[in-house]
Amino acid sequence: MLRIQDITYSVEGRPLFEEASATIPNGHKVGLVGRNGTGKTTLFRLIRGELALETGSITLPSKAQIGGIAQEAPSSNVSLIDTVLAAATERAALMAEAETATDPTRIAEVQTRLADIDAWSAEARAASILKGLGFDEEAQQRPCSDFSGGWRMRVALAAVLFSEPDLLLLDEPTNYLDLEGALWLEAYLVKYPHTVIIISHDRELLNRSVGGILHLEDRQLTYYGGNYDQFARQRAANRANQAAQAKKQDARRAHLQSFVDRFKAKASKAKQAQSRVKMLEKMETIRAPEDAARTVFTFPTPEELSPPIIATEGVKVGYDDKVILSNLDLRIDQDDRIALLGKNGEGKSTLSKMLSARLAPMGGKMAQSSKLRIGFFAQHQVDELYIDETPLQHLMRERASEGQPRLRARLAGFGLGADQADTEVGRLSGGQKARLSLLLATLDAPHLLILDEPTNHLDIESREALVEALTAYTGAVILVSHDMHLLSLVADRLWLVSKGTVKPYEGDLASYRALLLEKDKPAPKPNAKAAKKDKPKAARPSREAILALRKEARKSEERVNKLTQMKDKLDVKLADPELYEPEKKDEARVWQGKHSEVIVALERAELLWMRALEKLEKAEAL
Repeated sequence: MLRIQDITYSVEGRPLFEEASATIPNGHKVGLVGRNGTGKTTLFRLIRGELALETGSITLPSKAQIGGIAQEAPSSNVSLIDTVLAAATERAALMAEAETATDPTRIAEVQTRLADIDAWSAEARAASILKGLGFDEEAQQRPCSDFSGGWRMRVALAAVLFSEPDLLLLDEPTNYLDLEGALWLEAYLVKYPHTVIIISHDRELLNRSVGGILHLEDRQLTYYGGNYDQFARQRAANRANQAAQAKKQDARRAHLQSFVDRFKAKASKAKQAQSRVKMLEKMETIRAPEDAARTVFTFPTPEELSPPIIATEGVKVGYDDKVILSNLDLRIDQDDRIALLGKNGEGKSTLSKMLSARLAPMGGKMAQSSKLRIGFFAQHQVDELYIDETPLQHLMRERASEGQPRLRARLAGFGLGADQADTEVGRLSGGQKARLSLLLATLDAPHLLILDEPTNHLDIESREALVEALTAYTGAVILVSHDMHLLSLVADRLWLVSKGTVKPYEGDLASYRALLLEKDKPAPKPNAKAAKKDKPKAARPSREAILALRKEARKSEERVNKLTQMKDKLDVKLADPELYEPEKKDEARVWQGKHSEVIVALERAELLWMRALEKLEKAEAL
């Protein structure tokens, strides 16, 4: 087990941990949560021994291997599959030795050990992990240097998963995954055979993949059993209890102090007064929990435009002469909330660029409102900020005519207070940079806001604030995100970008998730015995049986029609004002009772009718 005992550590005089302790049992999957800047990544470095503790200790079982994603993404000319296979260092060393060993005894030892670690199935396992993270068979044979930084980080993740360390430390692994990759990782971590600690602000990941939450707050570590939602409920209850205890203690303290103040000068009461003074001195203060500053996003309100704000007919789009998407018949209104689904490389970014006028259509018709303003946020824009300028200077460049008080108010509306407003961007956290980029994207009060992975680097409180802001926003929203929680709360339409076009997805996010996970399941092996014996088909009902089912359905329909007519008559009766004269109150009560009885009977009749129709359809389909 991992034992963290009374650790203390500071950075530049700022304490991150003060005698903090926690114990993680072997094999547990734990989410490490806390606000940005509290020291979560620092804790990982302390566990790995990269930093020296001031006091306390961190212990693991002897010979336990600790693994995490390498900070430097692999960029060599080695293929993806070989890069991942090399992460299992013992296997790689044994395989190399097996090629050169000459001593019969050593050859036998090497082959036995290779069998023990299941070395011969390693390539299939590595390929399966790479496939789950978005690399097909062709891509797995290409060198790492062929891929961009984000894709190479996926290779680094695949490598550490393949090596299966005893303690797996993952720091925001979904930041460089798409929705499909994030869902695959959720399922993989559930079955991971050893201990996992994962820093994540992805609520769905923390609900589905971990069985405990390690919370870092006020320089202390607190372990909660259960997933994130259970942690949130338990913490809220604890905070409410702590606040109640603090209030009760304040009242007790005030009562004792009042007695002391009244009687300390009287000789007859001096002894009792002194006793209460000692009680006050010994009373350990219970402090009410301090609420952190409210996390906010304040989006400006655009004026209303006539629908649709964008419409396409037979549009195709791509780069140079290569068409990426075609047959695009799309419509966007100002009240739309659309999530783009589909694997990386299918064209989600291409569609976003076209809709934001960053990429011109290659054919077809595309119309948009002449007054349309579009805001665009993509993760790469965070990296394009001027690192030697402050957020205030960024706004002054865009809004030179506005005074500093107004610009500072805009920054505060995105959670960037006075300190952050005057801090160089290079010294801001990832979350603060993302806030600045979101502010710049919405500065002109856009009618359409296109957001590509807006939650990367945002903590859970900030993500919840973003949900609130997008819900209140009066413009259209197009979302690309791996954050299922964000998508489920904001999007009310789903577009699937797949096979070179874009179509509405008729299911919901839960069905899309199930579809993706079903694709990753291996095909069931045929049962030899079952193959020999064909499963008998259900016998087709006789003509008499079908006629009886039709009769039952017809009678059920007639019953529904009669009850509907009765309900309509009673509705007319109850709508008569004279029925509610004082002298007719008893009569009115009788008619209301009959109305209630008919409503109940009608609901029952409709249920029976539906069941009869289902039986009939099933019988006729055989």
